Amino acid sequence: MKRFLAVERALRTAAPHELLDAIRAVLIEQYGAEDVELFMADYSLSVLQPVSVLPYTLEPVSVHNSPAGRAFGSQQPYREEGRNGRTRLHLPVSVRGDRLGVLSLTLSDGDAAHRWESELADIADVLGHEVVVAERDTDVYLQARRKDRLTLAAEMQWQLLPGRACSRPEYDLGAQLEPAYAIFGDNFDWSATADHLMLYVTNGMGEGIEASLLTNLAINALRNARRAGLSLADQAALADQAVYAHYRGHCYLSVLMFDFDLATGRASVVDAGSPQLLRLRGGTVERVDFDAQLPLGMFEETDYMAQDFHVEPGDRLVFVSDGVHAVASPRGEAYGEAALARAIHSTRLLPAAEVPRAILRELTGHRGEAMPDDDALIVCLDWRGRPECE
Repeated sequence: MKRFLAVERALRTAAPHELLDAIRAVLIEQYGAEDVELFMADYSLSVLQPVSVLPYTLEPVSVHNSPAGRAFGSQQPYREEGRNGRTRLHLPVSVRGDRLGVLSLTLSDGDAAHRWESELADIADVLGHEVVVAERDTDVYLQARRKDRLTLAAEMQWQLLPGRACSRPEYDLGAQLEPAYAIFGDNFDWSATADHLMLYVTNGMGEGIEASLLTNLAINALRNARRAGLSLADQAALADQAVYAHYRGHCYLSVLMFDFDLATGRASVVDAGSPQLLRLRGGTVERVDFDAQLPLGMFEETDYMAQDFHVEPGDRLVFVSDGVHAVASPRGEAYGEAALARAIHSTRLLPAAEVPRAILRELTGHRGEAMPDDDALIVCLDWRGRPECE
C-alpha cells in the first residue's frame, strides 16, 4: 500500500507534461521496474504511439498484432515472459471505459510481476485519470496520439467529442469517426446523470471548416439547452433556432437524439434527420425507424416532438451516419443496410468499444482504395439496464 500511495503522490504532484517521467522514476524506485513506457492510442485506433521521450527513437506499435495491442484490445493486463526471469507487463490505461493507451514496463523478478500485477493495473488507471486532467494544461499527450497531422476541421471535431467510450453498470458505449485525421461534420455527444443517459448522433453537412463550424454551433447549442434542464424536444428547438439564426436555412444539421431512463430502459427520441439506428436483439439485426422531423436549422422556429422508445437488457444499438450506409464500392454498389446488418452480427461478440472500429474496417474493405468523400460515424450502445432490486 505504501508503494501505491507513493505512485499516487508522485503523479499528483508532477507537472502536467512530466507524468511519464514521474511514474517512471517512482516505478523504478518502488517496484524495481525497467523500461517504463507510455503509449497513447492514435486517433484512428490503429497504432499505439509512444509519448515523446528523448532521443525520440521509439516506434509506434500496432493495436492489432502486438503485446501492448493485446492489452489495449482486451482491456486486461498482458504478460510477456522473457529471459532470466524478466517479465514485460502491458497495462491498459483507461478512464471509465474510455481507452487511452497502454503502460508497459519490465520487472526483473517474474514472481513479483505476478504478485504486483493487480496493483500495477490500478496504477495504470490512476495514470489515465491524471492524463485526462493534464490535457487541460499541456499538448504532450494529444500530440502523442497523432501518427499524421490532423486537418483543422478534424482538430475542431475531436476537441468537441466527449471521448470514444464510456462504461457504467447499466450500459457500455463506444464510438469512432473516419477518416480520423480529416473528418468534417459528423459528431456524437453523450452525458449521463444518476438516472439518465442523453445521447446525440449528428450527421454534418458540407466539408472542411464550414462543416466543423456548423457542428460546433449545433452541439454547443444542444449542450447549453441540456445543461439548462430543458426537455429533449426543447433542446432540439433551441439548437434549431441557433443554427437558423446564423445560417438562415442555407446550412442545417441532422441529429438523432435520445434520453434514456437508466432505471426502466424507456427513452424519449427526437429524429431530426438522417442518422440511422440498427438494433441487435436475440441474434436478429433490424432497423429501427422513428417519425422523421426536419433537420436543425432548415426553417425558422420548427417545433419538435419526442416519441417513445424502449430498450431491453441485452440489446445492442448501433447508430450510423449516411457516410456508412451510402459508401460505394469501386463498382458503384452502396454498402447498404444488408451489409451493415451482417457486419453488426459478425461483431456481436466484441465489446461495445471495439465494434465501431471493426465495422469501419469492413467498410474500408468495401470501399477499396478510393478516398472517402464523406465522414463515417458509428456509435455502439450495449444495454444491460439496472437490476429491479435497485
